[in-house]
Amino acid sequence: MMLEDKFYTLCQNFTVDKQLSKNLWIEIKTYYSSPNRHYHTLKHLEYIYISLENIEIDTVIEFSIFYHDIIYDVTKKDNEEKSASLAKKRLAELNVSKRVQKEVVELIIKTQKHQTESQKDSLFLDADLAILASHREIYQSYIEDIRKEYAIYSDKIYNSGRREVLNSFLKKERLYHSNYFHKRYEKIARKNLESELKSLS
Repeated sequence: MMLEDKFYTLCQNFTVDKQLSKNLWIEIKTYYSSPNRHYHTLKHLEYIYISLENIEIDTVIEFSIFYHDIIYDVTKKDNEEKSASLAKKRLAELNVSKRVQKEVVELIIKTQKHQTESQKDSLFLDADLAILASHREIYQSYIEDIRKEYAIYSDKIYNSGRREVLNSFLKKERLYHSNYFHKRYEKIARKNLESELKSLS
């Protein structure tokens, strides 16, 4: 699998302990393959990588890709904090520098509100939302997968919350902070969001 190879290559920059790298990958795969997940899966991580394939990314972004959604519970509001905490612990085991650990933690936390402070922030946060600008069929699958993750809620409650989310996106001056994503994805994403919003009214 592409993701597995990328993770092992990433780990090789910090450790020669292949068993450690393997154990960390198994943990990542286990979390993202949880049966209650439908969108926040390994496929989501692959989509992020693909959206960034024409951009040179660093270690901070790569580790953030793997760990930003490792903890995901739709009934909780501290997923980002818990994901960041686990990421810091695992990066410490890999002997990753404290500077990189700190940057990864900060970047994961920023996925909660998608507020950016740098070009690095912008690229990662934009890639995390790249699905919003996908082709109609892929976007429809995304809608269905998100709904499955919130299956514990009735249509009335879910639709109300989803409308709130969609409106919050559409009210933003820019959905994508970086020029790279803004030029390529902004118009398509807004069209998809508006179409979904209409379907919920």
